[in-house]
Amino acid sequence: MGKILICALAITGIATAAHAADLGVDSLKDPVPDNLTWHGVTLYGTIDVGGVYQTKGAGVSGNYPGGLDYTISGAKGLTHSLTSLGESGMEQSKIGVKIEEGLGHGWVAVGKLEVAFNPLSGELVDGLGSLVRNNGQIPLAQNSNGDSSRAGQAFAGPAYAGVSNQTYGTLTFGRQQSLMLDALANYDPQGLPYAFSILGYSGFAGGAGDTEVSRWDNSVKYVYQYGPLHAAAMYSDGGADTGLFGGGYGFNVGGTYKGFSIDAIYQKEKGAVSASALSQTACGPALGTVCPNEVSGTISDNTAWSVQGKYTFDFGGGFKDEPGSKLTLFAGYENIDMANPSSPVAAGSETLGGYVLYSVNNTNYYTDRVEWIGWGGAKYEVGAWTFTGAYYHYDQAAFLTGSATGTCTSKTASNVTSSKTPVAAGSSVMKFYGDTTASNCAGTLNDASFVVDYRFNKHFDVYAGVNYSDVGGGVASGYAATSQTSFMTGARLKF
Repeated sequence: MGKILICALAITGIATAAHAADLGVDSLKDPVPDNLTWHGVTLYGTIDVGGVYQTKGAGVSGNYPGGLDYTISGAKGLTHSLTSLGESGMEQSKIGVKIEEGLGHGWVAVGKLEVAFNPLSGELVDGLGSLVRNNGQIPLAQNSNGDSSRAGQAFAGPAYAGVSNQTYGTLTFGRQQSLMLDALANYDPQGLPYAFSILGYSGFAGGAGDTEVSRWDNSVKYVYQYGPLHAAAMYSDGGADTGLFGGGYGFNVGGTYKGFSIDAIYQKEKGAVSASALSQTACGPALGTVCPNEVSGTISDNTAWSVQGKYTFDFGGGFKDEPGSKLTLFAGYENIDMANPSSPVAAGSETLGGYVLYSVNNTNYYTDRVEWIGWGGAKYEVGAWTFTGAYYHYDQAAFLTGSATGTCTSKTASNVTSSKTPVAAGSSVMKFYGDTTASNCAGTLNDASFVVDYRFNKHFDVYAGVNYSDVGGGVASGYAATSQTSFMTGARLKF
């Protein structure tokens, strides 16, 4: 029944779009003004809702970004199919203000404040809050959850101000996307949606290894454009409540030539936090304890570099009044190296959103953890239609964890023993659940997607798509299922 419902929604959405195409886009009146600007201040927003069917899924979460586990990544307890309403599949639902006010002599004051929310629940987006709601629960009992740079802050998106000049560049201060995330937004074929891109669903790539630092608090960013060339630099001193205790810096250089665009990015972070829900052996019903504002944290110093590019073939207009079309090809590669922090973080410290690190692991990487991410895809645009396909691949090299004896083999043997050991005498809850391959073994992740989008006008579109993902080796450690297929169709209103 669930499959039939979602398929019906998808067919209805595309059929409606096709009928609209017959009528002509211009024949449908757009009730939303082109912009909501007053004295240089523009109000903007997005509401994105739809329906979802998943071959393996967990219950919707009111505060988790996107509400659902749209890919298998990080979702260890998925065992049953799921039919549900969905949200923010193509774009994070949000409301914000953007400032562009002339100051004279070519200078412009710029700024941005953005609130991220889940439209189905009305809650602020809060990845760490979704972890807390699953503290002490075995994977099978958990709903959708995961770490995020959005942690229930009033402004979980950008919150910055600065000045811009066409000659001298743009300088901004505050909470801003990392340079790596900026590049991914430009070179991900799907455009970083939660439902159809592992680069969008997980901030792992944008945060150079840790999703909490895909956005940097207390940061300064400078962007400069000279003809077809551009460059950028970024710095943050980090600190408590930021997810980046030791600070970070990054650089970007790139350029465009006709239809070709390329960027190279380098990013360094110290004291980056990766948070997770507390296990049943630390907190929760099995122990009769409650941890209302606490999570577990792994700390690392991260170094990443990336090269990303795209090329657009513009085919121009069709016959007579038919709209033109264009094809854009995308490709990218990122290398990430994670090491033990040079300055350990103490248990009891606060990370993003004021959440407390109940337990802290500063020694997870006896040898560096190295990952490679590669992707490619194509987007074809014709008239109001857009067709996008993408493939993403992730490789992890084996690494030693904790000590010289923390090998893949020894840790896997320990997991096998723990998977047979109950938390307490007589309990059916095991200390380790799912695939017993150790997380520090070599492993892979694959993610592939295809999306059809129809734009009625500049403010409203409908979409339908499918995403397939699987994990193997150490990346699958603790997973009940190692693959998932997710179908989503939805509608997006932008103003």
